[in-house]
Amino acid sequence: MAFNKAKPYNRLPLLPPNKDIESTKILKRCITASSALAALKQAGDLIPNQSVLINTIPLLEAKVSSKIENIVTTTDRLFQFASGSEKNADSATKETLRYRQALYNGYVLIKDNGRPVCTSTAIEVCNIIRNIQADIRKIPGTALLNPSTNKVIYTPPVGENIIRKKLDNWENFINKRKNIEPLVRMAIMHYQFEAIHPFTDGNGRTGRILNILFLIQEKLLEIPILYLSRFFINHKNKYYSLLRGVTEKGDWEEWILYVLEAIEETAFCTREKINKTQELLVHTCNFARQSCPKIYSRELIDVIFEQPYCRINNLVQKKIAQRQTASVYLKRLVDIGILIEVPVGKEKLYVHTKFLNLLKKNDNSFEPYN
Repeated sequence: MAFNKAKPYNRLPLLPPNKDIESTKILKRCITASSALAALKQAGDLIPNQSVLINTIPLLEAKVSSKIENIVTTTDRLFQFASGSEKNADSATKETLRYRQALYNGYVLIKDNGRPVCTSTAIEVCNIIRNIQADIRKIPGTALLNPSTNKVIYTPPVGENIIRKKLDNWENFINKRKNIEPLVRMAIMHYQFEAIHPFTDGNGRTGRILNILFLIQEKLLEIPILYLSRFFINHKNKYYSLLRGVTEKGDWEEWILYVLEAIEETAFCTREKINKTQELLVHTCNFARQSCPKIYSRELIDVIFEQPYCRINNLVQKKIAQRQTASVYLKRLVDIGILIEVPVGKEKLYVHTKFLNLLKKNDNSFEPYN
């Protein structure tokens, strides 16, 4: 029976695919993608304070992954509310910050608690993103529509028992098919999760978080710093076209090659951003040490890299100084041109503009301090 996009795809084949998923072409691309990931992992290890990366790169991932689902905010707004109260943030910013929180919580589950990528992990991640307590879809009616024509382009499986059986198979494939290259498994698991579409909403964002968690589980990354959604949004039409290609024609090779290309290119770009971050960090330390030696400490500079929108309370929480002294420190960094002071309501924010601009720029450049 031919695939019918308007009918629930309860016949979605179980894993592993009945195709050659480790062709010569795929395995060659696996080598270069794995090498790029290893170089990214090494670059991340060179940053002494890992919080600098954990607090920044996942937020860039959150912004772009959310944008794929038409949840749009700005980098500035994300960092402004990331370290302070979110109550004044707009709804898109709050939802994007929840993506970052879901990624971090998943990271803790995998790294510290030893939980594998599985159905319960997916449920927990999705619930944080959506800020609800929900479970697997139980009622029919979910269909994916073309945003331009409003016509159905895919109808996922229906029936809780069917969905759970397919998720059990998905989970077993991820964690028990160790004979298959991990990056190939990741590409396949991502397609299958999106095809099962187990939740009424949040499947795309949950699936993209699970990709990163899987790489950490397989020890291909130490921390969640692969900025993978950047590639997906830059090649959005191809992303959806190749997903449909697997569904409608069983074209696994082109899909897997696309994901491997995404990993390789993104790993290279993220590594470049991390290397430039380290360069700016060293440059800022040297400049601050020379310009204001009486207040300089490495811990102080680390804070303004962890929080590009810094508050006095950030220094207090890190036990760098009490409030009054912390205020003096930040104002001194304003005086020498490292920070700028921005009044927001009743509070003052101290913005590390060079670092913020580096995070936003694709060319990862920055001008030295004078």
